[in-house]
Amino acid sequence: MSGTVDRATDGTSGDAAGAGGDDGFAVPHWWVFRDTGEHRSPRDEALPKLPPPPTWRRFRPESERGPLTVPVPADGHDTRRRLGRRRGGTMDPKVLHVVNAAIHLRRPLLVTGAPGTGKSTLAHQIASELGLGGVLWWPVVSRTTLRDGLYDYDAIGRVQDAPQPGRRSPAGDGPLPGIGRYLTLGPVGTALLPWQRPRVLLVDELDKSDVDLPNDLLHIFEEGEFRVPELERLAQSQRQVEVATADHDHRVTVTAGRVRCAEFPVVVITSNGERDFPPAFRRRCLEVRMPAPDGQRLAAMVASHFDGALDERTRELVREFVERRGDTADLAVDQLLNTVHMLTNGAAEADGTSWGHLRDALWRNLSSDLSP
Repeated sequence: MSGTVDRATDGTSGDAAGAGGDDGFAVPHWWVFRDTGEHRSPRDEALPKLPPPPTWRRFRPESERGPLTVPVPADGHDTRRRLGRRRGGTMDPKVLHVVNAAIHLRRPLLVTGAPGTGKSTLAHQIASELGLGGVLWWPVVSRTTLRDGLYDYDAIGRVQDAPQPGRRSPAGDGPLPGIGRYLTLGPVGTALLPWQRPRVLLVDELDKSDVDLPNDLLHIFEEGEFRVPELERLAQSQRQVEVATADHDHRVTVTAGRVRCAEFPVVVITSNGERDFPPAFRRRCLEVRMPAPDGQRLAAMVASHFDGALDERTRELVREFVERRGDTADLAVDQLLNTVHMLTNGAAEADGTSWGHLRDALWRNLSSDLSP
């Protein structure tokens, strides 16, 4: 028989009330992010109130126009794709304690753990539940530099677009087109704009970076600001310049080449543990290890993606997955979701042997090149 997802709710559905779930855990009153699975827009009237930062984490924005309103994502499909319809009760309370402490203290959150345990997804859960807009995603590779995260200036494109010698550009900018059309703030630069409410910045897989990048981030995390030299040089003649941002369809005005936050962003830094970080960097972060989700939280994740409570065949598949995974965490959540999708599409109806082979292929051991 094919596995299905029932519409009735039970203890394994995605409608759990958050970290409390049904295990009797009392949610602390000081928590802001509670893992309820709510999807909120920055334009909602009743957004969760964020606590004031410590005095040493308050910043004076470098803006003459007041705080910026967080833009509504042009397409909420990415959040729904990652989180499902409602994804509450999926996180360990121990993790939630540290996450909320990072929000209160306005400190970056360094999240470690095995691949597929939900490190990157955490950023999307925070942004969705607190109504902080789209996540500003900065994927890190070995060639990534701090400048890549702050801004990009296409100087060559600006020169190529320049008019013939002796002529002014059609827009009347002078010998060269306006610089604002060729400068785009990156994910880090966009997160440090003077937003009315903090944005969520995801620094993904920092352990893959060059050895110097974590240290380069220290000033940014401490001061909440950076400067754009190309705009500073124009400050005398052009104090304000409108530039593009990592939100793509949203442009902002930068004054005197300086960007400073009003609210320090919620920074989620993920690491697969491929390298250690220097003590000075770790001191500025709160660290938490993302454990492999247990059976109850796995069931909540599955239910959120399959629109309801789980039938007995799907619950049995979750139990088998937990047993196969054991204590080594060498299976990822998306491997389970892929298997449930095949189950609901009738892949288990042919015969038990072929279904077993398919399941083993989908549940290959991530720490080995061989199937289990």
